[in-house]
Amino acid sequence: MHSQRCPWCGTDPLYIAYHDSEWGVPSHDDRHLFEMLLLEGAQAGLSWITILRKREGYRRAFHGFDPQRVAAMSDEELQALLLDSSIVRNRLKIASARRNARIFVSMQQTHGSFASWLWAHVDGHPQINTPKSMTEVPASSTLSDTISRELKQAGMNFVGSTVIYAFLQATGVINDHLMSCPQRNNRGQAHALPPFSYTQEPPQA
Repeated sequence: MHSQRCPWCGTDPLYIAYHDSEWGVPSHDDRHLFEMLLLEGAQAGLSWITILRKREGYRRAFHGFDPQRVAAMSDEELQALLLDSSIVRNRLKIASARRNARIFVSMQQTHGSFASWLWAHVDGHPQINTPKSMTEVPASSTLSDTISRELKQAGMNFVGSTVIYAFLQATGVINDHLMSCPQRNNRGQAHALPPFSYTQEPPQA
C-alpha cells in the first residue's frame, strides 16, 4: 500500500508536526490528558489548527495545564482571560476550564488517576481501527458516547461525544491513523514524554 500521511493535517508545518509526533500516541500522563481535554473542549465549533496556534497561549493562561491550579483559579482570573487574545475568548469555555478541572481532580482522588479511569474503558489497550480513507473515520462512537455520558454525569461540560471522540483520538485511546499512514504503526509506545515538559513553569507572555 502506498504510504501517505493522514490528509487532515494538510501542509501546515504545525499541523504536520502534531500529526507525526503526538496525535494517536497513547497517553497515560494526567497533565497531558487534562491539557487535551481542555483544548478539545475549546475547539468546539472551531478548527483544530486554530487551537494548535493558540496552544502556548492556553498553556500560559491555564498554569501549564496543572489541573489543581486551574481548579483553584479565581473569578477575577477567569474574567481577565476574556481580554487575553492568545486564547479563544469565550466566557462559557473559559469558565468550563475551572469547572472541569475541579471534577478532573475529584476523579483523580477517586480513581488514583484520571488515566486509570479513562483507560479502564478499553481494558488498558488502544482501540485500533482500520480506516482506509477519511470517510471511514467516524465523528463519534459507542465508546465516546459512554465516556461523554459519564463525564457529563460527573458535572463536566464541553464534553459531548464528538469532542470526546477527538480527545480519544488525540490521546491514543483510539488509533484512527489511516491504513496508508506511516505513523500508524508507531503508536504502540505510551506517551512517556509529552511535547512540553510539565515539570517546567509555562513560558511567560
